[in-house]
Amino acid sequence: MKMKTLLGSASLLVAVAAWSGAAQAQVNIGHLADYSGATSDVGTPFGQGIADAYAWINKNGGKFNVDTVDYGYQVPRAVAQYKKWSGGDKVAAILGWGTADTEALIGFVSDDKIPYMSASYAGALTDPTGAGGKGKAAPYNLFYGPSYSDALRGMLTWAADDWKAKGQSGKPKYVHMGANHPYPNAPKEAGETLAKELGFDVLPPVQFALTPGDYSAQCLTLKSSGANYAYLGNTAGSNISVLKACKTAGVNVQFLGNVWGMDENAAKAAGDAADGVVFPLRTPVAWGGNAPGMKTVQDISKMSDASGNAYRPVHYIAGVCTALYMREAIDWASKNGGATGPNVKNGFYQKKDWVPAGLEGVCNPSTWTDKDHRGTLKVDLYRMKVAGATDAPVADLVKNGTIKLEKVKTIDLPRKAEWLGW
Repeated sequence: MKMKTLLGSASLLVAVAAWSGAAQAQVNIGHLADYSGATSDVGTPFGQGIADAYAWINKNGGKFNVDTVDYGYQVPRAVAQYKKWSGGDKVAAILGWGTADTEALIGFVSDDKIPYMSASYAGALTDPTGAGGKGKAAPYNLFYGPSYSDALRGMLTWAADDWKAKGQSGKPKYVHMGANHPYPNAPKEAGETLAKELGFDVLPPVQFALTPGDYSAQCLTLKSSGANYAYLGNTAGSNISVLKACKTAGVNVQFLGNVWGMDENAAKAAGDAADGVVFPLRTPVAWGGNAPGMKTVQDISKMSDASGNAYRPVHYIAGVCTALYMREAIDWASKNGGATGPNVKNGFYQKKDWVPAGLEGVCNPSTWTDKDHRGTLKVDLYRMKVAGATDAPVADLVKNGTIKLEKVKTIDLPRKAEWLGW
């Protein structure tokens, strides 16, 4: 037996023993997912990762009642569902999704003291006290991974170095692209501010909708602007349309995808138009990567794929990390006064450089404190490589190297006070 397998099995046994040994009453959790709306292309694998993780936890002795609701990326439906979860049989915590709905609920979850761990990584959610002065306090909002703003800061830091490394003269030109919507707009100001500080010329933003469409006009605008680096703020679905249109238009620009803006499924759909896109990963490895905790992730995956043959994109793994961080915070709360909202929130503050048991090497170490909810400032940058036709299943394309995630650089950002909540 290989050492990797031994380590993975040992980690798994430790995790299961720790969880099954805890005396715990049933805990209710809300899970808001987008399986049918504008961001369902990435919402589906992320939500499946969460659902599979809790099914696996319950199989191994956990007692969680997870109410999964597909809200179609519609804020009114999210608010209505929240009112159900916060009344009657109140949930101990919520695993949320989008930026618009998460930000709309900041005041509600604060008042009701319900930890809300979202798949929105908006910088506005990172300041639990409001001391940063950028917006309202968000004491009950958390997420796993760098914020949208910090991920963009990491990419721009790399882009400034990339420009110099290529021996280019003059100022590089940067443009923000995406829908006029809270999600793609979340890091816009932070990115443009840092770009100017790093010596970029910042161009007027180029808008395109969150849904797929014909974005030839946007690509012609991009081409005529002479942009060198362009941030794609939307999810992969509409980004694919832009990448294809810009490939056709002969646009020569380095695209920077946000964390939801590119994945293996998008690379298959976009083909060679996705080749070269740089984007951040929340995890140190992709599916099947060399990490002790990958055995746990693969076991979790079997909850919805008994064959073990499904290829899981990067968002699935991030969903598993998110679910197990929440699980351990609840576990701590259960042992320290009960799984109430305030106790679950305090559960996130108990460890430093924390990786959930059994996921070693899969989740980046994270630290949350009662004054700073930026769990990590580590930005792992990858380049999507596409070499050839992409008409085969994703698993085969990855296996034969047609689609490849190439590590570019890790940017460790400083924990600047002025970036808190922004």
